Amino acid sequence: MANTEIMTVNMGPQHPSTHGVLQLVVELDGETIVKVDPVIGYLHRGVEKLSEYRTYHQTLPLTDRMDYLAPMSNNLGYILTVEKLLGIEVPERARVIRVIMAEMARLQSHLVWLATHALDIGAMTVFIYAFREREVVMETYELISGARMTSNFFRAGGLSQDVPPEFEKKVRGFVASLPGYIDTYEGLLTNNPIWRKRIVGNGVISAEDATDIGITGPALRGSGVDFDLRRDIPYSGYERYTFAVPTGKNCDSFDRYQVRLIEMRESCKIIEQALNELQPGPVLADAPQVCYPPKESVYNSIEGLIHHFKIASEGYPVPEGEVFLSIENPKGELGYYIVSDGGHKPYRMRVRPPSFVNLQAIEKMSKGAMISDLVAVIGTLDVVLGEIDR
Repeated sequence: MANTEIMTVNMGPQHPSTHGVLQLVVELDGETIVKVDPVIGYLHRGVEKLSEYRTYHQTLPLTDRMDYLAPMSNNLGYILTVEKLLGIEVPERARVIRVIMAEMARLQSHLVWLATHALDIGAMTVFIYAFREREVVMETYELISGARMTSNFFRAGGLSQDVPPEFEKKVRGFVASLPGYIDTYEGLLTNNPIWRKRIVGNGVISAEDATDIGITGPALRGSGVDFDLRRDIPYSGYERYTFAVPTGKNCDSFDRYQVRLIEMRESCKIIEQALNELQPGPVLADAPQVCYPPKESVYNSIEGLIHHFKIASEGYPVPEGEVFLSIENPKGELGYYIVSDGGHKPYRMRVRPPSFVNLQAIEKMSKGAMISDLVAVIGTLDVVLGEIDR
């Protein structure tokens, strides 16, 4: 009888399918996976520690760089947490625009996921199509904030400025056309025998295991757990919008694929409802101790200029206390825990990132599979290493 030996190989940290600088130490029995050990930390930038040395306003741009595929979603979670400490009521128009941009972030994130996941498995056409639609989201970001990638538009108390007149028409056109493009993606993939061979039955994780590990987002809903923070613990006005929460039955990569495609369709419906509610009005709260003055005041009065300078240079004091708030990021539950000592800077900030927690499932999902299936498992988790190595 031949002796078998377990072989240990490194996948990454430069492997193209790891979606960032991630190393996987894989133990193999032939081509069968025995164990997978993720090694992280290659992108560590100390976001949580940096926030202790920056004002609340200066900390905001650090959150863009975590999940850089959904920057405004990251901003929203942080800003809502700061506003909870401040006790500020945000104007209705700002709340509606925040929902629109958070759902645009979800669409952008899912489009990049679909493009890269398909490319990892060999479907190049979908990659090209999905990036074509993603470009419209990037153009919208640029239109309202001036930046395409790490866009920064939300502020404590509302928004940095109102959206331009062409914003509504551009977004309406996009969400009206996207469902047709999703039909195209499904036509290329859903019944494609090669696609199904690669992901049906791949990366199976039961609802019980997924819950025990702490998985959230589409990865959890793909295992049949009906949980979505937008509906179950609503924030920023989500309780007013009607949308479905899709779930899977077989707990595999194919179910997670279908869940995300349905979520994209539902995001379009949420954006349409929000656009219908968009009414004229202010986009910043009446809180001069926190909010920047109007640009006209800054340009035309010394009082406005001094007001702007003091907030920009010194920040604003936040009442003493500690809060935790989480939102439904495109990848799962994104939570912020902030402790204030009454000063202008966070005494402590802790982030609960979905990618970091979801990555823990990779061994459970991969054990017993073939080494070639590991690429599909990484893709179906949809992790971003900037969020893991915060």
